[in-house]
Amino acid sequence: MGEPPPGKIEVFEEEAKSILSRNDSPDIPFRWSLNPYRGCLHGCAYCYARPSHQYLGFGAGTDFEQKIVVKVNAPRLLAREIRKLGEEELVFSGNTDCYQAFEARYRLTRSCLEVCTRAGVPVTVITKSALVQRDGDLLRRIEERAGAMLWFSIGFLDEDPGRGLEPGVPAPSARFAAMRRLKNMGVPVGIAISPVLPGLNDHRIPTLLERAVEAGAERAFLTLLRLPGPVEEVFSRRLRELVPDAAEALLARLRDQRGGVLDQRGFGKRMVGEGARWQAVRDLFELTCKRMGVPFEARPVGRRRGPRRRQGWLFE
Repeated sequence: MGEPPPGKIEVFEEEAKSILSRNDSPDIPFRWSLNPYRGCLHGCAYCYARPSHQYLGFGAGTDFEQKIVVKVNAPRLLAREIRKLGEEELVFSGNTDCYQAFEARYRLTRSCLEVCTRAGVPVTVITKSALVQRDGDLLRRIEERAGAMLWFSIGFLDEDPGRGLEPGVPAPSARFAAMRRLKNMGVPVGIAISPVLPGLNDHRIPTLLERAVEAGAERAFLTLLRLPGPVEEVFSRRLRELVPDAAEALLARLRDQRGGVLDQRGFGKRMVGEGARWQAVRDLFELTCKRMGVPFEARPVGRRRGPRRRQGWLFE
């Protein structure tokens, strides 16, 4: 895994008009986010951001991982717009991974973090990539001055068949190693077990938490898979290719925990699972967190430390 998606990859360099995305929904646990890229080389079949590619005239299927838009002026725009944030945190990224492979070339996320460092803006980063360890120096400085939180999204172990659903994502072992390195550098780290796929990776929750704690994770959250709009078709097709004998049973199990509907849009109550199995998953997660002394939250929480504002995004 961690290989580029098959087919021709096209890059579209864009001079964006703005870079800060403001959210006013009470269901989303942050107000401001920044996305230097549109589309994602990780190619995760379950990615909830796929429908956003249709706004650009692209498809939500293979176009999402083969047609990548790069906002080349993102750092300049952030420097111009950063006063909008006030004392609020900035989340990297609310949509596609800010540390996908093209970041090694364009360095837009790093340049934006440099802007945040100078401005004293608190930052939360969530990523599936080990490339983030390149920027440990900046994240440590932001943590010291304003507050930083780095979430590694890890839902499988190296050997799990479900890894085929995220073909461009670096190996979990590489992400755990990056987590340990960044923790040792003084960057607060946590694990996002996201998404939880009933019958495919929910049994891995204790092991994933144990590996994360060994690597220095100090917080944890999990999310249940949701499949808005065309994502259901992309995910179902790839699941049938990956585990043809088990796919229908897995899809039925997921529908059961989503009130019978796979296509659920938005946040809030529609993201919350139902049924005895999902409750058992939640209980397993919470009991393991308590046993290992890892704080977790079922809803978003804001935190302050001294004069600095720090907020994690933790939700069901």
